[in-house]
Amino acid sequence: MPNPSRLRAAAVTAAALLLSSMVAGCGDDAQDEDLTAQKLSWKDCPAPSQAEGGGSAPSPLPDGDQWQCATMKAPLDWDDPEGDTIDIALIRARTSGDESGRIGSLVFNFGGPGGSGVSTLPAFGEEYAALRTRYDLVSFDPRGVGRSAGVRCENDQQLDAYFQQDGTPDDAVERTALLDNTKDFNAACEKNAKKMLPNVRTTDAARDMDLMRQVLGDDRLYYFGISYGTELGGVYAHLFPKNLGRAVFDAVVDPTQTSEQGSLGQAKGFQLALDNFAEDCTSKTQDCPVGDTAQDVKDRIARLLEGLDRKPIPGIFPRELTQSAATNGIAQALYSKDFWEYLTEGLEQAYAGDGKILMLLSDLMNGRNENGEYSNITAANISINCSDDKPRYSTAYVQRRLPEFRAASSLFGDFLAWGMVSCTDWPVPGAAEHPDVSAPGSAPILVVGNTGDPATPYEGARKMVAALGRGVGVELTYKGQGHGAYGSKNACVQTAVNGYLLNGKVPAAGTVCS
Repeated sequence: MPNPSRLRAAAVTAAALLLSSMVAGCGDDAQDEDLTAQKLSWKDCPAPSQAEGGGSAPSPLPDGDQWQCATMKAPLDWDDPEGDTIDIALIRARTSGDESGRIGSLVFNFGGPGGSGVSTLPAFGEEYAALRTRYDLVSFDPRGVGRSAGVRCENDQQLDAYFQQDGTPDDAVERTALLDNTKDFNAACEKNAKKMLPNVRTTDAARDMDLMRQVLGDDRLYYFGISYGTELGGVYAHLFPKNLGRAVFDAVVDPTQTSEQGSLGQAKGFQLALDNFAEDCTSKTQDCPVGDTAQDVKDRIARLLEGLDRKPIPGIFPRELTQSAATNGIAQALYSKDFWEYLTEGLEQAYAGDGKILMLLSDLMNGRNENGEYSNITAANISINCSDDKPRYSTAYVQRRLPEFRAASSLFGDFLAWGMVSCTDWPVPGAAEHPDVSAPGSAPILVVGNTGDPATPYEGARKMVAALGRGVGVELTYKGQGHGAYGSKNACVQTAVNGYLLNGKVPAAGTVCS
């Protein structure tokens, strides 16, 4: 898990860069021009960088058009807008419709924090084809992520060890080891990315988006935020309510929670998703291969994790499947119902002593590719979260809170509770207890909550609507499974979202799709 205290979905990418590249894109010379007047040089996209996950250049769109990429300059420090600049990497697909019907650019953020929008958007070219009829589809690597002055902390070998550590310490020796590993990771971030760490807060990314709006030539920002992208969108709406056009928030972060409350909510959310997985497996006509009843499925998983805590099993050579890696892999599979079959197969294999599939799922969460290279999603995720979140938690505090986390989830509670120490020794103070998303005067924002969402529990949608303020948030409920709603391909959800973004038709508040 990129940061166990905040299991937010993101594009999974991979790589390691040399120390000299760890703040790639940071300029040393003060800029002497109006950044809002800069002209972007759009070109065919290269293959994603290692920091973005590597791989091949994006394939052409279904109609044969090419994806285009560009780099935007933004201030390193928004409190010093005429100082040094950084690069923000962008990607777009020009509208497929008639130019006369074009609304503008629809900007996507897919979550994390730490996910590369440049490497993620092309995977959804077909899914967003309807939206492309009236918009240029645009995404970006937020500052600290991928090509956009990406934060670097530990190298690939160190990250392998970091993710193999015991994330649920049982005694003083294991607690000390966890805290020491966290301190080492945070110290590496300070050493290798010191210039960026004070400048990767969500408020900084929101200001980048308003600059992006102007550089793209739009009077309003049209926006589609998913998971953490809903928090980013809410912060943008708070800072620039008059500049926001039609916007959709899907898989909604609760903006009223502290990081501790968010972790506790996720413990409940992942437990609910596990309950649903177990019920689904055992309710089918054929035998469920991982348990006779839903409770039996969960009991067997618990015994597996307890056994792995004592003795790991072979994973992907030379690494072993530890308790932490298995928990990570199970959580990854619960993000989407489409992954449940892999979870079933992975559990079957693990019960037989083979941890490959669960480790592959864990690697997917952590941004590790088959060559052993990591993206910078872990470094970016922790850097942004710790710069945003003011609370700092001690091991003694976590120990006192364990009973409530365990009551929320016997399987995920300990892991998410101990994840709260990730920011304890962070070199930059956190900004606030929680983000301010109040946006009086903003255009309506369609807020879509999924009742079966493990990572951003459904209750967050209602909290977001209330926090945005009267007349701004419009709630839509999807009774489904997995993280997010639009990507489920539910016709009711997609009709409502497309109707608003394409035609300005706001669905009735309280609309329910199932």
